[in-house]
Amino acid sequence: MTWWNDQANGRDATSQLLDLGRANRAGEPVGIYSVCSAEPSVLRAAMIQAQRDGVIVLIEATTNQVNQFGGYTGMTPPDFRAFVHAIAAEIGLPSARIVLGGDHLGPHVWRSRGSDAAMRLARDLVRDYVGAGFTKIHLDASMRLADDPADRPLDEATVAERAADLCAVAEAAVALLPADASRPVYVVGSEVPIPGGELADSAAPAVTSVEAVERTLDETRRAFARHGVGAALERVLALVTQPGVEFGDAVVFEYDDRAAWSATTSRSSRSARASPSRFGRRCSRSRRSRASGWPAVAGSSHPVCAKRSSA
Repeated sequence: MTWWNDQANGRDATSQLLDLGRANRAGEPVGIYSVCSAEPSVLRAAMIQAQRDGVIVLIEATTNQVNQFGGYTGMTPPDFRAFVHAIAAEIGLPSARIVLGGDHLGPHVWRSRGSDAAMRLARDLVRDYVGAGFTKIHLDASMRLADDPADRPLDEATVAERAADLCAVAEAAVALLPADASRPVYVVGSEVPIPGGELADSAAPAVTSVEAVERTLDETRRAFARHGVGAALERVLALVTQPGVEFGDAVVFEYDDRAAWSATTSRSSRSARASPSRFGRRCSRSRRSRASGWPAVAGSSHPVCAKRSSA
């Protein structure tokens, strides 16, 4: 865990997060855990560990926890930022060592509404997170809304279109910040478990196929281009996939590494055609996806390595 000590060279925490992704892509065995909690003792423990390790700390809030109406914590994005920074000040961790992330930012909380109303609220949500200085942004538009077809999953083109819409809002919001503000990095993808884990406990989740990853990448590239945010693709840190690592309210599913391994090693001949420079870089929780040429992110939105801590 000394990698950042050696490589930081005064770079801000969000830039270091991108650097970490590039190092992981280059084969270095490095990663970061993401702590998604509003419990002070959990956050304090994470910060103390970061101090001991000499690294940055990635702390996230979900759309359920923190939103423009307060969420179940009663905090808006600026409130949560102040809350986290106050804990950091107590233990002597510089706020510059903290990356704040927004997890599952999208219309999830308002999925019972029609797409126009739900997406309008989701845009406000993303705008507030970015305006408050959150720089790791998970764009999650994978859920059906009230006027979407109820008899099938939401199609990938719609997911990508809505995610690109939210990315355009984020990019416009960061343009209003001071010139030295960190630009956000993004997580995208359609195979996303809901905040807090899967509800169904009967069967383990299916592993994402290589073909599904390629479709998601293609749809996302096209949607970002249509919304005028193609340049932001270079700051896409992660693509959500499902390697079979998941939990529910009352179960932790057994992991089948053979299924995940087959997904990461098949169709390797296509990797040369999917250059990382065309889409940014994704960091890895497990093995590298040779079909896409980038590492794959497991199960949730978190860019590298560990599952989130929840409270």
